[in-house]
Amino acid sequence: MPTMTGLCSLTARAQRTPLLRGSTKQIKLFSSSSRHRDYADTLPNLKIGAHTRVLFQGFTGRQATANVKESLAWGTKIVGGVKPGVEGEHLGLPVFPSVKAAQERAKPDASAIYVPGNQTAKAIEEAIEAEIPLVVAVAEHVPLHDILRVHSILKTQSKTRLVGANCPGIISAIGKCRIGFQPLPCFAPGSIGIVAKSGTLSYETVASTTRAGLGQSLCISMGGDPLAGTNFVDALKIFEQDSDTEGIILVGELGGTAEMEAADWITEYRRRTANPKPIMALIGGLTAPYGRIMGHAGAWTAPGDPLPEEKYKALERAGAVMVHHPEKFGEGMKTLVSQSGIKRTGSSGSLGNQKRGLHTLRRVRPGSHQKIQARTLYIKQFQALDMLKEKGVHVNQGTESGSEFYLSLTIDRTGLSPTLIVSTSAGFEPSSTIRLPFAYTTGSFDAESHVITTTATNLRLPESAHEKLAKLIQVLWQIYKEKEAFTLEVRAHYDAGSIEVRGAHFGFDDAAYRSSGRQAEVHQLRNVSEEVPEEIEAEKDGIVYVKLEGEGSIGTLVNGAGLAMNTVDALALHGGHCANFLDTGGKATSETVRTSFRIITSDPRVKAIFVNIFGGLTRCDMIAEGIILAFKDLNLQVPVVVRLRGTNEELGQKMIAESGLPLHAFDSFEDAAQKAISLAAK
Repeated sequence: MPTMTGLCSLTARAQRTPLLRGSTKQIKLFSSSSRHRDYADTLPNLKIGAHTRVLFQGFTGRQATANVKESLAWGTKIVGGVKPGVEGEHLGLPVFPSVKAAQERAKPDASAIYVPGNQTAKAIEEAIEAEIPLVVAVAEHVPLHDILRVHSILKTQSKTRLVGANCPGIISAIGKCRIGFQPLPCFAPGSIGIVAKSGTLSYETVASTTRAGLGQSLCISMGGDPLAGTNFVDALKIFEQDSDTEGIILVGELGGTAEMEAADWITEYRRRTANPKPIMALIGGLTAPYGRIMGHAGAWTAPGDPLPEEKYKALERAGAVMVHHPEKFGEGMKTLVSQSGIKRTGSSGSLGNQKRGLHTLRRVRPGSHQKIQARTLYIKQFQALDMLKEKGVHVNQGTESGSEFYLSLTIDRTGLSPTLIVSTSAGFEPSSTIRLPFAYTTGSFDAESHVITTTATNLRLPESAHEKLAKLIQVLWQIYKEKEAFTLEVRAHYDAGSIEVRGAHFGFDDAAYRSSGRQAEVHQLRNVSEEVPEEIEAEKDGIVYVKLEGEGSIGTLVNGAGLAMNTVDALALHGGHCANFLDTGGKATSETVRTSFRIITSDPRVKAIFVNIFGGLTRCDMIAEGIILAFKDLNLQVPVVVRLRGTNEELGQKMIAESGLPLHAFDSFEDAAQKAISLAAK
């Protein structure tokens, strides 16, 4: 197993850059030994192709077995799989007792991990130890602290690159190499490189470029979790150097800063390149309510994060041509690729028939971070304060003054580590905030550590306050690790040599409980009676439903979080008003469709329902049958507009059209959107 010597250390001194109160400052704490091994050295491992030898972990499971059969038939070179402690044969391929044994005997270039979320981290670690060049983790609900531990290990080595977790994977259409569960009928060998957070949006993007006759070179999924093993900039670097790639598409969404970093990279790339490859992009979640999680674990805006429209504008300024729906990518990119050497600017960087300007979207950032409800596992303030009191922190709830400061212990999505956010403003405004990322392996904070001295300096606390500050931050760190917290925020005050906490907002990782059964005592603090009933009902069936405020008259039913966000955005840009966000999950079955219809129609505001399904892993004819059956079973009285794309889309559309029910089938998103909007207005 790699050692931890390369990890950043809390006691290491940061670069000697003065703190600026006029801008957000991130201070990185690196140890000098981290220079000897660099995770960035693994970047070339992403360039998979016909040569790539693929291993499967969780080889004999049902999902892996089905995936191996499809991938082999498509042309992927699979060399076998791993079942711990077992040797034998499966699907005519060898079964190895460990990844190490597989590495020694089969020499794989990549490993596809097909194990449940609670076993994923251990499987990744085994692959790292065996120095497998590329590891692709597809599972969702991987506990946050498990993946933090994985990243702390990845930083110490330069052999293994991770894609995921919670992603469809990576696929070379040219080399017929599929590592993941992408819907193969959508892909065609070609020249467009695609990187995306969302699986369903990436499938729509792939299908659009296939229809346009462009095809794809390499498609990389960043995944929807907050800590991604491979990000947008990583993919952009690969696409820049890839001779097979003539155009690049980036599909982002709300949450984190990866899109802003991509915009910076694109700006620099276009500055230093005489004839840059055309780049197009889309941002999902433009209309998402601030702070709410939108299906993906990483799809929410935290304090200090850029809003989705800021990401959109940053990419546009950088020179990316922006669209509001993935079906625009194909013809748009076809035009750009044909115009070799064209100069693109932010002011003209948009395509498609956009009905409303970006500035007209009803989207505001709340004035206080206390209004955020990013995940369902936030506990009450008094419960959070009780946790602090149990560890000896002085608490004085309810007192307010103008000299308070704010601390947030959360994750740094760029540094893939924990970070302490320090601010003198309740809203964590950039001008009064600094970020201090540190290693997950950190044991303790003392008064002389750089985190404490830097925090005290920024807050202008005297040296006599360092011990008290160190105790508070140490307690937060203990709770963060012991309870597997997602984010811990406190409002505190220093006076006369004492620090007291006056408010707290604690959130905990749901995956630790959902996939691993850990932290049951924390989850028992949840009071579902105070939550939105429809959202709780949907959760029981694995459906993510978010009730939207306002005059929403269109109910939405979509398979996939990214596609669901984009559907709400695009309807709004066409002048519609959505009542909800609803993600049935990657597969829409007749039962999930039926449950979804029932929940949607329980909202009296809904005058029409828009069903937007991309049949990638599930056939469109099966989905159409489920919609028809659900419509009849529930005796729906509202009109339903159905847009089906993907596998067997023509058959599915025909079944809807010939059903005799008030169902309206469409191929084009814009046509379907206009129909739904007009029906909702009646």
